[in-house]
Amino acid sequence: MKAQVSRMNRRTVLHGVGVAMALPWLESVPVWGGETAPGGTPAVLPKRFAALFMGNGINPNHWWAKGAGGAMELSKTLQSLAPLKAKLNVISGLFNKHATGVGIHPGQTGNILSGAALQKGAVLKGGVSMDQLLASRLGEATSLPSLVLGCEQPITGYHETNFSMAYSSYISWRDALSPVPMEVYPSLAFDSLFDNQGSRRTLSILDRVKEQAAELNRQVSRADQAKLDEYLTSVREVERRIELTRAMKDRADDRARDRGRPALTMRRPDNGLPEDIREHMRLMCDIIALAFQTDKTRVATLLLCRDLSGLFYPFLDVRTAHHPASHDDQSDAYERVSRYYVSQLAYLASRLDAMPEGEHSVLDNSCLLFISNMWSGTRHDSTKVPALLVGGLGGALATGRVLDFTKSGDESRKLCSLYISIMDRMGVKLNHFGDAATRLAGL
Repeated sequence: MKAQVSRMNRRTVLHGVGVAMALPWLESVPVWGGETAPGGTPAVLPKRFAALFMGNGINPNHWWAKGAGGAMELSKTLQSLAPLKAKLNVISGLFNKHATGVGIHPGQTGNILSGAALQKGAVLKGGVSMDQLLASRLGEATSLPSLVLGCEQPITGYHETNFSMAYSSYISWRDALSPVPMEVYPSLAFDSLFDNQGSRRTLSILDRVKEQAAELNRQVSRADQAKLDEYLTSVREVERRIELTRAMKDRADDRARDRGRPALTMRRPDNGLPEDIREHMRLMCDIIALAFQTDKTRVATLLLCRDLSGLFYPFLDVRTAHHPASHDDQSDAYERVSRYYVSQLAYLASRLDAMPEGEHSVLDNSCLLFISNMWSGTRHDSTKVPALLVGGLGGALATGRVLDFTKSGDESRKLCSLYISIMDRMGVKLNHFGDAATRLAGL
């Protein structure tokens, strides 16, 4: 078996017609997880970062945590994170200086990951977001520098504050002038993970790599056989759900051609996006999980809903759309909305935590950030924002803590100081970023 294993590529990929399937970490095969540094010592496992964004704030009455570690007490809004308390940081009191005093909505959103001052009028101008800065520094190590995903299509035009609605629609920015195009169709995001192209892209990926998968299965250890089977089963399950959304998108494209307009400008579900937002969000989380598990990328953003969101939640018994519901942010209805969005973070974190990687899990080598652009949607209050971190970046980030910066001075509670600190722990050292030139004390 050793001779067979040694002949395999340094980064093992299963190939089929028009498809390439990267593998998760395996102990007995020299894929990316088995690479060694000079001298034969084990290489450091990759660190990943993902940001999940919810627009329009949360229910502030039920956003709290007390204590530390496994004894941490969580509010009902945060309760879905209870199994992950030891890997969680609940952070309060941080603010984004250039998102205050500029008017509501777009000016509070377009710089949520950059901290840059935004320009009003016809010309977009802000700053590179921290995910894209990480992608520019770390992206050469992976086939996809970053994943930029969304569950709600962008909106166009201008807000009454004279800021472009593009600032409300995108959180990931390539540079000061350009947001990164956001993939909102699960089928296209899935295809990007497996280089799924050509006329056979609607055929099963696993069917096209089954011979190589069977050969690999004969070469790896018994423990890796179980890991490989679990991984392939997971891909199959996601693929099955993706095919339903692919069919919806194909029908939407046909309708769009008949109407002479882009599909994305039509209303859900005519635009081909999943009608059930729960399935849409779960699929996007699954795609990020697979991408991190296989080291396809180490950086991702997921706009769960944009600022000024028009999403509806009949399954939560909420009668109004997201944005108007946020104007009554202390209501039971909006608490259910806030709780639902936190559960998406919990879902992704739990998926990653169930993926073994070395002696720990993919989550242990990652940092997931959940953030909103406001504390209170009723008052459009961005003088502080809610933030959650899950994962310890391979031990570089302490977890199981409640950190409150509310009473710290403005210089000591900058959101961009948090970003500098996260990037530090991922090996990207900066003297300043956005409006900050210091690390976040106590992180």
